[in-house]
This record gives sequence, structure tokens and C-alpha cells, in this order.
Amino acid sequence: MSKPTIFPFSTLPDPIASVWSGHCDDMAAADDAPTLDELLDKISALALDSAPPNPPSLNPDDIFIEIAGWREAAPFVA
Repeated sequence: MSKPTIFPFSTLPDPIASVWSGHCDDMAAADDAPTLDELLDKISALALDSAPPNPPSLNPDDIFIEIAGWREAAPFVA
């Protein structure tokens, strides 16, 4: 494996639209989905599809996503 290419995504819920939104400034990409798990799947595909062609030898196996999630803190209810 060569040096990994990491794309940082920020995610946050939109309670009004009932979706999770995510964006990555490094690749000018954004998407949303009804659940965080679905958003992570979409972001993974987006990173592979939208990765900049520089360097042209970028191997898809070396592409990683870094997720920073934001959500209002709430007490634990058992």
C-alpha cells in the first residue's frame, strides 16, 4: 500500500429535513441520507467516484474517508 489519501468529511443531522448531511471541502462534494449509516455508504462511494485525478496514479485501495460527526448531546435513556 502506498501513502493513503484521506478525505475529511463533516457530518451533521438536519432534524427539520430528517436527514444526515455530509460534505468534504477537499473534493467539493456533499450528500445527504435518512440515516448516518446510509450517509457513510454514500460518502464512501462519493469519495471513490469524485477523487481528484491528481496524482493520476491514485489507487482506489489507498483512498480513505475521515468522518467528523456533530450531534446535539442528549442524556442516555435505557
